[in-house]
Amino acid sequence: MIEAIMEATEQTVRVEIYNQTYSIRSDGDNEYILRLAEYVDGKMREISSGTLTVDSLKVAILAALHIADEFHQAKANHAQIDAQLASRSAECTELLDRVLKHKEIVSHEFDMEQ
Repeated sequence: MIEAIMEATEQTVRVEIYNQTYSIRSDGDNEYILRLAEYVDGKMREISSGTLTVDSLKVAILAALHIADEFHQAKANHAQIDAQLASRSAECTELLDRVLKHKEIVSHEFDMEQ
């Protein structure tokens, strides 16, 4: 028996979020991590420009709340789209069943005539 041993190729990527540098270890896509860090940094800067606080922890918590809100709204939207898709799928299935039954009846009548 041949066993394949796969080692996790952890990499470290340095990101800057709200003037702080962080080293993040990941076995994932570094570009993705950089995009996430840029998003969080942008959200924190957006929050700090609209508030009077300079406390980075408070800014981070407010940014996290905004990101959580975006996530939950996207999740709700996704659930609504899933429900619409399920409803349309059921309608299509019902319509297809009717067409197939009609075709069966017509085919049976045609066979009886011959």
